[in-house]
Amino acid sequence: MDKIIVFDTTLRDGEQAAGGTLNTQEKLEIARQLARLGVDVIEAGMPVNGPSDFEAVSTISREIRGCIVCGLARAVPADIERAWDAVKSAENPRLHVFLSASDIHLMHQLKKSREDVLAMARQMVALAKKHCADVEFSPMDASRAEPAYVCRIVEAVIGAGATTVNIPDTVGYAIPSEFGDLISGIFEKVPGAAKAVISVHCHNDLGLAVANSLEAVKRGARQVECTINGIGERAGNASLEEIVMALKTRSDLFGLGTGIDTRQIYRTSRLVSDLTGFPVQPNKAIVGANAFRHQSGIHQDGIIKMPKTYEIMDPHQVGVPGSSLVLGKLSGRHAFKERLAELGYSLSDTDFERAYTAFKELADKKKEVSDKDIESLIAEERRTTTETYHLDRLQVTCGDRGIPTAAVRLISPGDKVLADAALGTGPVDAVYRAINRLVGVPNQLTEFSVKSVTEGIDAIGEVLIRIESDGMSYTGRGADTDIIVASAKAYINALNRLLAVRG
Repeated sequence: MDKIIVFDTTLRDGEQAAGGTLNTQEKLEIARQLARLGVDVIEAGMPVNGPSDFEAVSTISREIRGCIVCGLARAVPADIERAWDAVKSAENPRLHVFLSASDIHLMHQLKKSREDVLAMARQMVALAKKHCADVEFSPMDASRAEPAYVCRIVEAVIGAGATTVNIPDTVGYAIPSEFGDLISGIFEKVPGAAKAVISVHCHNDLGLAVANSLEAVKRGARQVECTINGIGERAGNASLEEIVMALKTRSDLFGLGTGIDTRQIYRTSRLVSDLTGFPVQPNKAIVGANAFRHQSGIHQDGIIKMPKTYEIMDPHQVGVPGSSLVLGKLSGRHAFKERLAELGYSLSDTDFERAYTAFKELADKKKEVSDKDIESLIAEERRTTTETYHLDRLQVTCGDRGIPTAAVRLISPGDKVLADAALGTGPVDAVYRAINRLVGVPNQLTEFSVKSVTEGIDAIGEVLIRIESDGMSYTGRGADTDIIVASAKAYINALNRLLAVRG
């Protein structure tokens, strides 16, 4: 069975989603999980973007083994040199060079002729090849370019040494039949097309990223670029989990496989959601909360008699926890550790002790602690390990007749204790005003949402917020049985992300 190369760009294109900023340690944690998942290529970032991106790509290149680590570069010598410096320590490095191909980009953005761009593509691939044996080239916005011109570029870069040529639907413009014809045309019209791997990179602006990717695979593409949960620029990218499970579920149609350990999909999805702050919509295919839930009586009857009547996939195949074991305040370390392992968590001794302490505190507040509670608890603990500011104490006074007042105590760098109080239009507003007085970073709250992790009056509440500062958006999440405390944690989380980016 032929194999599809799974190229994950969560750490590069996925991070370009507004508000999805990640620090180096978060990127490394995701990269390690992607390696466990079994992706073939990790596009770790674009090193020329700045010191933090260079550091992240360099760190991942040194740490990750067993898969290709790729750095993205414009078709500019300085970009290529910088990308090579970042990935050269990788076990299997790759340089990925891109340059616009559509007339609308050439005319309005690059202000260059087709011949100029063709020469640049050839020259920059040759330069990258001097450093790295594995070179990928992408003619950006290929789906809006003239197919004949795309073929000319593909032929030129393969001749210059490109081992992979990626055909991007950069703005999600293509329709499956049309995109498939573009891929077929490359194989039919480009001499030596078989010398390189033909790849695709599809965006979801019309909701067709996965459909376009699968059609391209049917037409001969053997690498698919995708992201966990489909996150990415604008409406996102093709979803890795959907592509992988489509190929696995419909192997009768595609006859193609991947090297993905599908049991790691759910865990990877939750990790990316936790670290980026982007929640997974309930009806999201494969990993959404409702993906394997059945409410219709007819459906429930069928599932009880034979799961395959209404489930085309076994939820265990994608790592959805099957146990309904409920822990409580009498549960010990062994039971907690076993449950963490079943949920896919592998913690160091130090991290486990922190998590267990938090679990016992939660168990004192709740009668029962479910899997979702544990997932939320671990995510909250992860968010607090690399904080600049830590929420130490919070006291709020409010009511329908009183003036909402909040007193906040933070632990700042150097373990310095900071405390202040503020009035507000409500308890959350008062808390945020008090925190602002202590941290002193100008920002604007643009989004605030709260949801219950589980059912019941004692449920954990999760707060998601987004703030903007200097034109950049930052996401924060917090969880607690007290929704005001969760709101404070979310705000601190967003501010810490902002401060980490600013250095």
